[in-house]
Amino acid sequence: MTSDDTHAADPGDGSDEDPGSRGDDRRDDDGRPLNTVDALVQLSFRIQRILSDTGGEHDLSLVQMRLLGVLRDRQAGMLELAAHLGLDKSSMTGLVGRAEKRGLVRRAPSPHDGRAVVVTLTAHGHDLAARCTAEIAGRVTAFTEPLPQDQRTALTRLATALLSADARSAGS
Repeated sequence: MTSDDTHAADPGDGSDEDPGSRGDDRRDDDGRPLNTVDALVQLSFRIQRILSDTGGEHDLSLVQMRLLGVLRDRQAGMLELAAHLGLDKSSMTGLVGRAEKRGLVRRAPSPHDGRAVVVTLTAHGHDLAARCTAEIAGRVTAFTEPLPQDQRTALTRLATALLSADARSAGS
């Protein structure tokens, strides 16, 4: 990739218009429009801040928020949770133990393996997960509100395509 490729001013809509001329004024230190890497990293920082702020208001760490998110519509075994959250066994045990002490999750013997357990949300855990989900949705919606509807739709489509491609490549 050439330096011209990394700093291309492609607004993503097929036009040759400079994004800065439409009020998209995020620029790098040299005054050029952000490249894909910088834009995605800065966007991820902003989303992480939304998640962290929401979690902090409920005394939840980011990984605890992720645990509630994973379990809001399913039960899962400890190994499945560890793989999904990218944690080792001891970290997963500690995370679930702390959530259990707060009354957010419960462990039960696995119906398929007597040595394993499954983790589910308690009623309190479901309530908290639903409140956090609604708060995050409101904050992300407010964050994307300046974009016209067609750009919000395109953003959702592109993010979904990237996540799908990543899931396919991780499964291969």
